[in-house]
Amino acid sequence: MDAPTLPLSPTSPTWVAVALADLDTVHQDHLHCERKAAQSALSLVRSYPQHAELVLAVARLAHEETAHVVQMAQLLGRRGIAPSLDYGDEYAAALRAECRRPEPARLLDRLLVFALIEARSAERLGLLADALPDPLSAQLYAGLASAEVRHRDVFLELAADLAPTEWQPRLLELAAIESAIVARLPVRARIH
Repeated sequence: MDAPTLPLSPTSPTWVAVALADLDTVHQDHLHCERKAAQSALSLVRSYPQHAELVLAVARLAHEETAHVVQMAQLLGRRGIAPSLDYGDEYAAALRAECRRPEPARLLDRLLVFALIEARSAERLGLLADALPDPLSAQLYAGLASAEVRHRDVFLELAADLAPTEWQPRLLELAAIESAIVARLPVRARIH
């Protein structure tokens, strides 16, 4: 499968300035994003055990996301910051609300929504990697951004296998919705 170019709207440059002004909050939020990514992947295992290839792929992805939780917890520890409470993610909730109900459309939409979330995360983590003054943190974020791109591609490959003719048009629909969600949310020191 050739991965399509996702027509994501670019993150506002204002976001980088806001994020750099409150890095501790960004790091705390990122820890929760990684945890939720692992949980989302495992929710697919729970919901679709009959899809053997999906189970293997997303279980591996969940394992990597869990390792990212550890990396973020270590970064917070180095900075002397305790993890915060998770205040939710309006962005992800709004995007998940777009998933259709009947199967197999629901599975397709979940895969595509997870791909879009990973793509947005990759973009923002890459922006942080380029802007962080601390080389160790910048290197960590660059590695995490690369991982998010791989995760995006896993979800897209699974979607293409599930619905070879439907996945790309539906991806474009959901990407337009994702861009509208990003445009209406306030710019905050959070990953999404």
